[in-house]
Amino acid sequence: MAKKARKANGARSKEEQRRYNMSRVKGKDTKIELAFRKALWSDGIRYRKNYALLPGKPDIAIPKHRIAIFCDGEFWHGKDWDVKKFRIKSNKEYWFRKIERNMRRDCENERSLARMGWHVMRFWGRDIQKNLTMCVDEVKEAIIQACIDLCDAPPEDGGMDELDA
Repeated sequence: MAKKARKANGARSKEEQRRYNMSRVKGKDTKIELAFRKALWSDGIRYRKNYALLPGKPDIAIPKHRIAIFCDGEFWHGKDWDVKKFRIKSNKEYWFRKIERNMRRDCENERSLARMGWHVMRFWGRDIQKNLTMCVDEVKEAIIQACIDLCDAPPEDGGMDELDA
C-alpha cells in the first residue's frame, strides 16, 4: 500500500490522523485491563484472560467462582450514550450503528452468561483508573458471595447419603 502524500509541513490531514489513531486502538491487553489484572493477581485472585470458552470472551474470567469480568471503554460501549451520542460530529450514522450494536451485543452476552450460571461484572475504564481498589473489592465480594451460594446450594444428589439407604 502506497503512503499518502502529507502536507508540506509533514502534518496529517484530519482523516489520516483519525485513521492512524483508530488503528492504534487495542482490543485486548489495554492499560485498564493490565492494571486490573495486576491488582487481582497481587491479591491472590487467579483468573483466565480473554476467556474464549464463554460468550463475549470476557476480559477476565474466574472459572472457579463462575465470574466473568468485562473492562469496558466508555466510548465503545456507550456509557451515557443518550447524552454523549450528540457529541459525535462526523460519520454519525456509522458510529451510531457501531456503538448501539456493541451495546446490544453486551446485553446478549450478559444474558447468555447468566443463563449459564455465571455472574457478570462490568467496569468502566475510568472507574478502574480512578478507583482500582474499589473495583477489586467488588470482585472479592462477588467471590465471597459465590462461596456462600455454593454452600447454600442443595446437594446435587437430592440429599441422599449412601448411609440413608
